[in-house]
Amino acid sequence: MAFLRISMYIHGNANGGFMRSLLTSVLAFGICAGAAGMRAQAPMMQSVPTTKVLAIGHLTVERGAIGGVMPSEVRETVKLYLGGKIDQWYVRQDGKGVVFVMNVTSVEEAHALLEKLPLGVNKMMEFDLMPLGPLRPLSILLAEPAAKP
Repeated sequence: MAFLRISMYIHGNANGGFMRSLLTSVLAFGICAGAAGMRAQAPMMQSVPTTKVLAIGHLTVERGAIGGVMPSEVRETVKLYLGGKIDQWYVRQDGKGVVFVMNVTSVEEAHALLEKLPLGVNKMMEFDLMPLGPLRPLSILLAEPAAKP
């Protein structure tokens, strides 16, 4: 469901051309690499570790309702950034929330950190969380080429 929301966000954003191109390139690479792997009899790809979590936040209240909470929300978010838990942060262009790339290894850890922020405590923002890891199809590049008959 989180992927669906991300996909809808990317495709619904007039400035999403770069993201669409990036997503298309990654998917095309994965398909081509998968086909090449079948020809080369590459070993089974192993799962990859979660190295980051993408957190897409959306307000659960009208934007005007969060004004009194924002000074403490910003302070606590900066603490997470300075503590190394938030790697990158962005505002959604539709004005309905934020997007964080988090330096955590599980969605549970991301959820626990985000729920402690003032908007989370006050149930004013929720997050869709997606675990991220290294691009799995790249492991095909490590396979030895098939011997020629």
